[in-house]
Amino acid sequence: MLHLLRYLWPLPATVLGLLFALLARATGGDWQRVGGVLETAGGWPARVLRRGLPFSGAVAAITFGHVVLAVSAAALTATRAHERAHVRQFERWGTLMLVLYPCASVLAWAKGGHPYRDNLFEREARAAEHIAAHRVTEVC
Repeated sequence: MLHLLRYLWPLPATVLGLLFALLARATGGDWQRVGGVLETAGGWPARVLRRGLPFSGAVAAITFGHVVLAVSAAALTATRAHERAHVRQFERWGTLMLVLYPCASVLAWAKGGHPYRDNLFEREARAAEHIAAHRVTEVC
């Protein structure tokens, strides 16, 4: 039951991501399912990500619920640990993430920080990325 709720709670954000994924696919992008997450690379959304988003500038990938949109397949691989942290955030906060994330950016900026780098959700995702990289280093 808990597994089902992890998908239902962020469902509206996932549906938004699916719309972007369909747009990516229709404009030359590719997609794959990895670990219960739809990953999309290329297409029109990739061009938008390369041009930049408010507060962050250009990004390699972005997450909506259980959908990750990226500029390329290489970017999907490079950002997987980071974007999976955002998937877990959507599982925790549901569609509220669509409001909480920009609010965290405004709060970071109001405190004199950078709206992207100092965003609480980005700091958490970078920490998860660091832990994943550390695990890989230990295995090697």
